[in-house]
Amino acid sequence: MEKAKKNMTILEIFGWVLTLFVIFPVYIMIINSFKDRKEIFTSELSLPKALNFTYYVQAIQKMDFLTALGNSLFITVTSVVFIIVLSSMAAWVLERNKTTISNIIFYTLVATMLIPFQSVMIPLVQYLSKWQIPGTNFSLIDTRYGLIFMNIGFGIGMSTFLFHGFIKNVPLEMEEAATIDGCNKFQLFWRIVFPNLKPIIVTVAILNVISLWNDYLLPSLVLRSPNLRTIPLSTFFFFGEFTIEWNLALAGLVLTIIPVIIFYLFSQKYIIKGVMAGAIK
Repeated sequence: MEKAKKNMTILEIFGWVLTLFVIFPVYIMIINSFKDRKEIFTSELSLPKALNFTYYVQAIQKMDFLTALGNSLFITVTSVVFIIVLSSMAAWVLERNKTTISNIIFYTLVATMLIPFQSVMIPLVQYLSKWQIPGTNFSLIDTRYGLIFMNIGFGIGMSTFLFHGFIKNVPLEMEEAATIDGCNKFQLFWRIVFPNLKPIIVTVAILNVISLWNDYLLPSLVLRSPNLRTIPLSTFFFFGEFTIEWNLALAGLVLTIIPVIIFYLFSQKYIIKGVMAGAIK
């Protein structure tokens, strides 16, 4: 008993140390977002002398924050919705149809998770820049739908893998009973299978939202017009070649993480439900 208590104490200490290690950079970012440049460099660890929201107002204006927020929301939400729908349907078909072809397709999707984006980004952009329809303005470069299309391609591999593992826990008898009652394949998926995927849907959504919301590299290659910039792209312009506006940059970074934190707080209870459901199964 004493040994167990000692081990628990060690784990608690380790947990607190790890928590402080994670929170400390956020603390530095928040407190310095209220300081001027002089105060940042002279007392970067101390609390600000006053809560000056002037830098937040300036950051919002320079970033064109509302436009960037709208772009980020539209691109992220649309991409995640398509990723969830397409990957869940693909995982269901691949899991329920055990054939050589389905196994090849599944392992091909899994293999795409191992390919670093940096190794394909330049050839990808060069190739997709040639996708045009004569007589129209269709283009996958410098458009929101072009970036959404690429986000779906890069996110569907991991998402299909996660859905595939979870669908194994969905009782096949439920689908057989629904088929006997007259459900077609479309009704079978949307009325029987998809509602049972809620825990993993939340997990997949959170992983993709965090990844896409904070993505800088792919949008920087695809989006070139100022009115299409996402929040990470807008924040980058505080970091100049010869000077960095740290007070404005830190205020912009705080504004960037607020929507993700709000999303995570609202979805946290569903994550816990998903873990409990998985444990019960």
